[in-house]
Amino acid sequence: MSTAKQKNAVRDWVEALVVAFVIAMIIRAFILQAYRIPSSSMEDTLLKGDHILATKYNYGLTVPFTTRKIWGGDRVPARGDIVIFTFPGNHAMDFVKRVIGVPGDTIQVKEKKVYINGAPFRMDAEKHTDPFILTQGQGAVRDNFGPVKVEPGTCFVMGDNRDQSYDSRFWGFVPIQNIKGKAFIIYFSWDSARHWVRFGRMGHIVR
Repeated sequence: MSTAKQKNAVRDWVEALVVAFVIAMIIRAFILQAYRIPSSSMEDTLLKGDHILATKYNYGLTVPFTTRKIWGGDRVPARGDIVIFTFPGNHAMDFVKRVIGVPGDTIQVKEKKVYINGAPFRMDAEKHTDPFILTQGQGAVRDNFGPVKVEPGTCFVMGDNRDQSYDSRFWGFVPIQNIKGKAFIIYFSWDSARHWVRFGRMGHIVR
């Protein structure tokens, strides 16, 4: 192969890599992004070690590496959506929780039971692992909380594993502008206790 042809081949290869990188960055910024579940707070819906893809356009598009919306910033998640968001207390961290309260809702927890606008609210996905009701100390808000009214532009989130979740009961509302995406599908799952892949979870749509 001549030197000119070699240079052309290298240039074509580099251009293809650059185009592929740009497309991957656009997809990651505006369409899909991968996340790993690091804790048990969303069990049994999402297990520790699940790897999920989240759609990033449901609640508007966010400027990469910020919480500023460039489009659709007024979109409000629906109650029951599982969302990925920038943790209000530390913008270097992403959390995954379920939306329980939307703007204007009044939320209360009485002896572990959730009430929305005065009516009992229960989801099939929720579970409790601790039979005891906490009444003292900082952890008491886990089982008895509120009532509080969800502020405009925010939502109230909880983990499905109610007794093992650090969520809005402890640190407050999530600004909707902090929401980065909606959990979509489990594409991989690793069981660290068994050191093996959970093949049966792969491909499950997250609900």
